[in-house]
Amino acid sequence: MTSLLSAWRQNSKHRKAENELARLSDRELTDLGIFRADIPSVVRGNRRPN
Repeated sequence: MTSLLSAWRQNSKHRKAENELARLSDRELTDLGIFRADIPSVVRGNRRPN
């Protein structure tokens, strides 16, 4: 049960971070070295921004 709750909380944090990044303009994302399509990977740590 604890790991399920932990996974849910982590997923919730990821979704919040994805939503915050998605609200940025393409220019702002470019300044961060992130392509819009890479947001989920960057948030989950699978890819680092340039």
